[in-house]
Amino acid sequence: MAPVTPQKFTLWTLTAMVVGSMVGAGIFSLPQAFGRATGPFGALIAWTIAGVGMLMLALIFQTLSRRKPDLDAGIYAYAKAGFGNYPGFLSALGYWSAALLGNVSYFVLIKSTLGLFFPIFGDGNTIAAVAVSSVLLWCMHALILRGIKQATALNNIVTFAKIIPILLFIVIVALNFDASLFAASFWGGEDAGLSDIASQVRATMLVTVFVFVGIEGASVYSRYARRREDVGIATLMGFAGVLCLLILVTLLSYGVLPRAELAGLRNPSMAGVLQAVVGPWGAVFVSVGLLISVAGAYLSWVLLAAEILYSASKYETMPRFLSHENAQGVPSNALWLTNIVVQIFLIVTLFTQYAFRLALELTSSMILIPYFLVAAYGLKLAWSGETYGGEPASRRGDLLRAGIATLYTAGLIYAAGSEHLLLTTVIYAPGTILYLIARREQAKRAFTPLELGLFILAVLGACLAIYLIATGAITA
Repeated sequence: MAPVTPQKFTLWTLTAMVVGSMVGAGIFSLPQAFGRATGPFGALIAWTIAGVGMLMLALIFQTLSRRKPDLDAGIYAYAKAGFGNYPGFLSALGYWSAALLGNVSYFVLIKSTLGLFFPIFGDGNTIAAVAVSSVLLWCMHALILRGIKQATALNNIVTFAKIIPILLFIVIVALNFDASLFAASFWGGEDAGLSDIASQVRATMLVTVFVFVGIEGASVYSRYARRREDVGIATLMGFAGVLCLLILVTLLSYGVLPRAELAGLRNPSMAGVLQAVVGPWGAVFVSVGLLISVAGAYLSWVLLAAEILYSASKYETMPRFLSHENAQGVPSNALWLTNIVVQIFLIVTLFTQYAFRLALELTSSMILIPYFLVAAYGLKLAWSGETYGGEPASRRGDLLRAGIATLYTAGLIYAAGSEHLLLTTVIYAPGTILYLIARREQAKRAFTPLELGLFILAVLGACLAIYLIATGAITA
């Protein structure tokens, strides 16, 4: 068999991967999420904090792609290079788990949105809804098996298609903006003080982070980049564009409806805002845009999920079978494992919402830990001076940016709460079986003493989490 020609992505394809991963369902829920928590002033502060924090993280990805070009698996490879085999594995497992659980949420959101127009789909948990979702899942699976290049070409088209409804929403709402309504909600309450504003901002911080998830899309696909420097450029371009969309959707909505009414909208709340301006067709228009957006985000995330398993296997941290590629150069075994797990969770939604809600809460905390490890590796690299010979100014700048990114991501893990952090061990502890299989294949010792301590903590945490769930002390 002739060798598969490596598929190389242009700058625009890499940028589309970033935008496609970041723009999913979250942006369509921003008016209600912010209306419930704060007014325009608090929203501006929240987006400033999140924007600076995530910009620092984006710059870390750019710096690492330039200074460590040999690490072409992105978010996982950086954790392994910086902190060892087992932390690298945990980063890969956490990222993969967040990606596949996010994919499940996309399917449920598609089904529940269609349920507004077709009662047979209900709230997304009927037999018909799961059957249709399953057909879509395996159709997408078959498409990706035909080749990464074909799948990313579709992703480019879908990314463009889902941005159009958001841009039209911004234009229409801006033309009907009521400055008096905006001013009335500005402080988030008639007697809001500094402590109230701070509380309002804290209530929005995790929301702002979740809509930025996917910023690492180009980094994960760095091995496909036509030019290595395009990875960092694509990350920054995608980040800047999406940040503008997020801020505009949030702030303009305050000029259409009072804050109390924004807080009471059902999601996707962008539909309620546009309906208030143009009538019922506005809700239909946003719903269609949501379906396109979620479909595009799903495609991006299933590609990312399979790629992270494949890359971890190539770096000998996951079992060897996950590094298998088919004749089209697609990591087929990694894709099969990802979609089989997604299918299992889709079936689970037929019988109970508890496990599904629990999985969704795990998603947020699991993506934050890989982010923290990337920021910490950037800090470690700048602190040690590795690759910075003769560049003291660059080193100081990167040290500052990495320090801010590390503090920001650590703060987010703290903000998520100890309960969520504890629940992540329910996946980390049993998931370590994959790591043990990989180490056995290589005839290597499973853990260093420090890694063994980390594994024991994960097992103890998982046991405690299961006990607390069983006793009702932790609920989803």
